Amino acid sequence: MCGVAGFWQTRRSREDALEILNRMGAAIAHRGPDDRGIFFDGATGLGLAFRRLSIIDLSPQGHQPMSSATGRYLIAFNGEVYNFEEIRAQLGQVQWRGHSDTEVMLAAIEQWGVEAAVRRFVGMFAFALWDRQERKLYLVRDRLGIKPLYYGSIGTDFVFASELKAIRQCEDFAGEIDRDALALYMRHNYVPSPHCIYKDLRKLAPGCLLTLSSPGGEPVLHQYWSAQEVAREGLRSPFPGSDPEAIAELENKLTASVRLRMIADVPLGAFLSGGIDSSTVVALMQAQSNRPVKTFTIGFHEDEYNEAAHAKKVAARLGTDHTELYVTPQDALDVIPLLPGMYDEPFSDSSQIPTYLVSKLARATVTVSLSGDGGDELFGGYYRYLVARNLWNAVRRLPGPARTATAKFLRAIPSNSINRAFRVFHPFVPGRLRQLAPGDKAHTLAFYVTARTREEIYMRMLSHWEAPSAIVRGSCEPDTVLGSISSIADVAGFEDSMMLADLLHYLPDDILTKVDRASMAVSLEGRVPLLDHRVVEFAWRLPLHFKIRNGISKWILREVLYKHVPKELIERPKMGFGVPIGKWLRGPLREWAEHLLSESCLRGLGFFQVEPIRKKWQEHISGDRNWQYSLWDVLVFQDWYARTLHAADRPVEQPTQ
Repeated sequence: MCGVAGFWQTRRSREDALEILNRMGAAIAHRGPDDRGIFFDGATGLGLAFRRLSIIDLSPQGHQPMSSATGRYLIAFNGEVYNFEEIRAQLGQVQWRGHSDTEVMLAAIEQWGVEAAVRRFVGMFAFALWDRQERKLYLVRDRLGIKPLYYGSIGTDFVFASELKAIRQCEDFAGEIDRDALALYMRHNYVPSPHCIYKDLRKLAPGCLLTLSSPGGEPVLHQYWSAQEVAREGLRSPFPGSDPEAIAELENKLTASVRLRMIADVPLGAFLSGGIDSSTVVALMQAQSNRPVKTFTIGFHEDEYNEAAHAKKVAARLGTDHTELYVTPQDALDVIPLLPGMYDEPFSDSSQIPTYLVSKLARATVTVSLSGDGGDELFGGYYRYLVARNLWNAVRRLPGPARTATAKFLRAIPSNSINRAFRVFHPFVPGRLRQLAPGDKAHTLAFYVTARTREEIYMRMLSHWEAPSAIVRGSCEPDTVLGSISSIADVAGFEDSMMLADLLHYLPDDILTKVDRASMAVSLEGRVPLLDHRVVEFAWRLPLHFKIRNGISKWILREVLYKHVPKELIERPKMGFGVPIGKWLRGPLREWAEHLLSESCLRGLGFFQVEPIRKKWQEHISGDRNWQYSLWDVLVFQDWYARTLHAADRPVEQPTQ
């Protein structure tokens, strides 16, 4: 795993360019602490900076930026192409200098062309490719968006990087906030692709290839792989086989995917939560390993957030070399000041905290760790899929006036009154239900009953703030996720539409962003075998009953796992990989939150309407409502902006030539 950065300038002295490139590389040194390199072509103004985390071919022959054998192409590459040995064999007689996947990629591009080569790559990647002959710059991102890549303009220069902190090293970087993107963030707790929190910058969308012919020219975007088209084709041509045939086929594809992702010249392990996805990955790893696989779990002392005991049982059954670490609330709280620098954009999925902690735990022993991310989006694992379906089935039967009246009635009863009534019956309520806040649930239900379409039901389910443009001053929220939900409504059922929307947005922009930044912050490479594009394509050919059956999610993935782990070790209520943010805001984080949510601070930064936020804060600290997600969005942005604005964000390293 590595970090890439660079620019195409219209004018700049060589000395200035080399200084900027060194700063850009230094800003992402955590992505690649093992080696660094820069390239600058004074005749064209093209510059590349690279940081290397050595995983395959640890020798100097893996140094980047790397030139192709003929010298035509130069590449700075972040990621892994796992099938590079297969491609090497297909290329025939080539005089190889080393045995890195990067060298194979360059040879493939020379022989087949850029897009044809990329279509053969199996892996995760984001790279910049300079064609000296044609004087063209290519930026390419992997199919599912596992690896990040930002790009855009600063004045008349074109810039790009794995992380925004590298782009901030450029002399004329203004850092103006895109308020429309901020509105998107307030709805989703992340900024969806292709938007970026800064004006004039973008995220390269998953499966896209960008071509640029001059620094001031218009980038040409081409999608070489489309999850939307894969979904359409899969739904049109469903898998025709029986249950046993489908299970066998999925197991074969997952086994092959895991095998490829176990290729490394450094120590390797896996995150293990004890859930279905991570347990399946670890089971297939252990089945193909001649030694115990190293597995890692973070435990919490709060029972409702702790999965460590379950993971330990799964590890014992599979025979892994298991490490668990129970962290205190203070351990988790100590991560919060690190988040703005870690994520570069405002990002408020609170599970970023335990993800960082488990990455840090793993990095003490291994350099590569596999994870189970992607299983929920591919196999219908999120509970909200079932809830949204049931809600829509109930709501659509009500006439419009009845929906409005129901919503008014639910909102008219103060939530704390409902909570007090619930507490009267508290001794008679089953233990697992006692943590419910029925007042919150009733008011949330009022939010859903006025939805006019099934897509609107799901959009509301994904929303932290109901009307972000009314909260973010001077903003107009772009249409992103809702359009994706509706885009295949003509060929898909409700659950399929929800899964596709999550595959296009929530997975790359939340889940994979979270894992990439948390793992790379400690120089750990994360690999996601469930997101091999061939597994994704097969998953979309599976009819829905293979994924959700009799109210059971991820049915087929469970069947694969049960060949390795007894059902009783897995079957339990799903837990989120989170932390008790709501409690912390009323406790150890209250002083910090009160400052950032104070009227003076909110008005001083000037991004938000003050009154709705202050109202939610008062309701939260009084215990009347639980607004943890909405408030966390505001807090993370306020903290991120303040720290970014005042950061001495120019790391110093000795220049290299």
